[in-house]
Amino acid sequence: MSRILAADGVVAAPSAMRSVWNSPLYRGSTVALFLSGLGASAAAPQITLFLVDNLHVSLTTAGLYYLTSITAPVAGYFIGARSDRTGRRLGLFRLCAVAGFLGWTAMALSTQVWMPFAISAVVLGFSGAAGSQLFAAVHDDLQATASPVGDGVVSIVRMALTAGWIVGPVAGSLLATAAGPRAMLVATGLCTLVQIVPMGFARDRSAQPGAQAEAQAQTSAESSERHLGVRAMLPLLAFTGLYVLVYAGEPIKYGYLTIYMHNDMHLPTAVSGTVIGIQPLIELILMPVAVVVARRIGMMRLMVFGAAFGVGANLCFALTGSAAGMFAGQVLMGGVWGVFAGLGIIVAQRLLPEAVATASAIFMSSTAVASALGGLTGGLGVALLGLPHVFLAPALYGLVATVGIAALNRSRHAVG
Repeated sequence: MSRILAADGVVAAPSAMRSVWNSPLYRGSTVALFLSGLGASAAAPQITLFLVDNLHVSLTTAGLYYLTSITAPVAGYFIGARSDRTGRRLGLFRLCAVAGFLGWTAMALSTQVWMPFAISAVVLGFSGAAGSQLFAAVHDDLQATASPVGDGVVSIVRMALTAGWIVGPVAGSLLATAAGPRAMLVATGLCTLVQIVPMGFARDRSAQPGAQAEAQAQTSAESSERHLGVRAMLPLLAFTGLYVLVYAGEPIKYGYLTIYMHNDMHLPTAVSGTVIGIQPLIELILMPVAVVVARRIGMMRLMVFGAAFGVGANLCFALTGSAAGMFAGQVLMGGVWGVFAGLGIIVAQRLLPEAVATASAIFMSSTAVASALGGLTGGLGVALLGLPHVFLAPALYGLVATVGIAALNRSRHAVG
């Protein structure tokens, strides 16, 4: 299955798309991550409205809700470490999915202000680790089969998560309008739970067959417990920290770009909506292209360009003052995520190959830290700099990230 016979009799590697379609694990992970993105993105824009309209909290208090996601990296680390010790990726994935269902359902039933905050900080922090376990399971299977199109497979699986985030906000808004925010939160919980279905009865797979795999897994776990300290994790932590600086511009953009286009630039709603919607489209188009380019020039070198695109995008937002500038900024931002969304998880796993589940969890949960940093920066930046010059702050973050990734690329920890 892993190879096909070409017309001239030479054994040729299958395409990444065919590999995903033929593998129940890859195919199931793709559908599961689409459902994950669909549910999470449906709820994200509606949470504040739910807190204000249904639980009657102030806008300031509602804004503090997003700080509860700061516990996600801690929960992700513990889930990832447990996964690396036991090798039971899919079992932990299923537990995290059930936790997500219980958490979102409990939030929909909340009657007190403190309840959504506590649920998000404690329960949903663990549910967010479900996706990282899928990526770890896919990594193990790719290693076991020595797939020649492994990077392409990961990119396709990751694209499904992006696709979910494209559809989710619209679906969530329509459902919240038709049935109310509580029904929308229950639907988010169901999306989280239903992730389990496309995975069927898939089981974890090690990179070596039989008893050798078991012995290798036990040795690796014991070695990991003894030697996986801060020093071994420094390259991963450095890369993740730089990724946080790149990502921090997203909450600033989503929080203030629409306001700027509407109140200051007086753009028609159709134009501003198109500006916002063009980024994920560009991102989806560029993700498979990024895999091909990375094979030629190296992943980290390509990420240097990706981070630089983010600098250019935010300068467009801050300095152009025109619809064309807004479109240019969003196209550049699509380039940023076309690179980082598809390749970031691969780089993270390669920076900590002895603990890929831990690496996946740390990297994927870092978006919570980035959201907190972006939210804080946006609030202070608008007060100090106003619109549109608040976008100079993420441009500066992006510049630091560009320099940092370039330095990491020149170090012995560079990932090709």
